[in-house]
Parts: sequence; structure tokens; C-alpha cells
Amino acid sequence: MDHQIVIKWLDAPEVQDYPAARSYLGLIFEQAVAERYAHGLEGAAMTSFKAKDIFRASGLSLFGVSNSHVDNDRKKISSGNSLSPLLLVRCPAEGKVIVADGYHRLCAVYSFDEDALVPCKIV
Repeated sequence: MDHQIVIKWLDAPEVQDYPAARSYLGLIFEQAVAERYAHGLEGAAMTSFKAKDIFRASGLSLFGVSNSHVDNDRKKISSGNSLSPLLLVRCPAEGKVIVADGYHRLCAVYSFDEDALVPCKIV
């Protein structure tokens, strides 16, 4: 992993991240529940977790750098552009965390530094 790269982050998620999270959550939950989670994310405080811990908690597999979205985010990181923080939802019934928005960014960050602190909002 390339520890010379500095991964930069925006101070808050971008406006378009919330509708994307709402759409994804709408596939998993009834619409009213998805709306409640999305609304909660908008008001949640910023926090951060290590990339490797988010992967472990989510149970997701790591996309390779050959994925075009991950590749685009890797290029942003290498160019010094800031990434949008992740939007996460705790799902205690399954003992997992849902990456509602930012999966490709998480994969890109992990490819540089699995111990990187990833800013996020979580409900």
C-alpha cells in the first residue's frame, strides 16, 4: 500500500450523496424506513473509522482497481482532489454496517492505505 499519498476529504458529504444513499437504502428497506435513515444521515455528526474496519463491519468484498468507479476515485486521490465522506447505516439485526453511499471511494482509499481514517456519517 502506498503510504506516501495523502488522502484528502471534504468537510461534509456532497449534496448528491444523500439522494444516492436514499435510492440504495430503498432497495434494502421499505421506503419509509429508507427515508428515515436518509433523513437521519443528513443530521448526523461527522465521525471517522479506519477503512479496514468499515469493510469488516460491512461484510462487503473489495472491488479491484480495475473497476472504473474505483479507478476514477484512485485518480482523484492521486491528483490531490478531496473525496466526499461516506454515508453508513448500522443494521444491528444483521450485525452489519450498510455503506449507503461511498463504496467505490472506500475501495479506492483501501487500495492506498487500509488503516486510513475515513470520514463518514453513521446512523
